[in-house]
Amino acid sequence: MLHAATTPTPSPSPSEPSIIPPAEPSQWWDWFVGVPLRIAVTIVVSILVLVLLRWLIHRTIDRIARGYQSESLTGGLLKVDPVVAERRAQRARTLGTVLRSTSSIVVGTLAVLLVLGDLGVDLAPFIASAGIVGVAFGFGAQSLVKDFLSGTFMLLEDQYGVGDTVDFAVVRGTVEEVALRVTKVRDSAGTLWYLRNGDIARVGNQTQEWANAVVPVVVAADADLGAAQAAVRRAVDSVQADAVLGGAFLEPPSIEVGDAITADGVQLSVSVRTRPAMQWDVQRAVRLAVRDELHDADVALVSA
Repeated sequence: MLHAATTPTPSPSPSEPSIIPPAEPSQWWDWFVGVPLRIAVTIVVSILVLVLLRWLIHRTIDRIARGYQSESLTGGLLKVDPVVAERRAQRARTLGTVLRSTSSIVVGTLAVLLVLGDLGVDLAPFIASAGIVGVAFGFGAQSLVKDFLSGTFMLLEDQYGVGDTVDFAVVRGTVEEVALRVTKVRDSAGTLWYLRNGDIARVGNQTQEWANAVVPVVVAADADLGAAQAAVRRAVDSVQADAVLGGAFLEPPSIEVGDAITADGVQLSVSVRTRPAMQWDVQRAVRLAVRDELHDADVALVSA
C-alpha cells in the first residue's frame, strides 16, 4: 500500500509588528506589550523630556532676565544699570523663545521618527522627501531665513538693545523692541520704524559701553586765551562736581585749543568720556556753565 507523499508544513514565521489588535482576546496582552507599548512609552518619554527642557529653559531665562544680579563686590550687592538690565531681559526673552521652539521641534521630530519606525515604516524615503521639501522651503523663504539668522547673531553679539540710540543709516532713533525678524525704532519725530534684521547693513550704537561729550567753544579772536581756558575749566569742574552728572564722568575732561583759528574767533574743544546715553546731558550742562563762566570772566563768546 502506497502512502501519499506529504508535503512538509511550513513553520510559522514570526508575526510582523502590527498596531491592529488580534482577533483572539487571549492574545491581546502579547499584542499590547509589543508595538502599542513601545509607541506609548516613546510618546510619554518625549512629553516628559520636552516638559523638562522647557522648564529648564524657562527657569534659566527667568534668572537671566532679572533686572538685578548679585555680585560679590566688597561684600555687597551691585545694582545693575536699568538700561543694561532691560537689554539683558530683552535678549534673554527672545533667546528663550528660540530655545523653546527649537526644543519642541527637535523632540517632536525625533518622537515622530521613532513612532514611524515602530510601525515598520521605511524612513529612508520619508527622510529624503523631507530633505527635498526643506530645500524647497529654504529657497522660497530665503529672506525670512536671512532675517532670523541676522536677528540671532545680532542678539548673540549684543549689537544693540532696548533703549539704545542707534543709527541704521536709513533711520536714527531709539530702539523700542528687538525680535528675531524685525527691530522697532522710534525716531525723533515720533515715527515708529520696522526694520527687517536681514536688511540692516550698518549699525552705529551711540549708547553702548561709553560715549564722548564734545563741546566746541569759540571765543573772540582777540580774547585772552588763558582766561578763556581757565573759565572753561571752571565750568567743566562745576559740572563734574554735580551730584548727578558727576557720576557720568569716566575720565578727567580735556580742554584743548582746536584747529579752527580764524579772524572771527578761536575754537576751544571740551571732550569728556561719559557713561553711555549720558553724553547729551553732560553736553547741555557744560554749554550752560561755559556761557556763564565766560560772561563772568568778560571773555567774548562767538558761539558755543
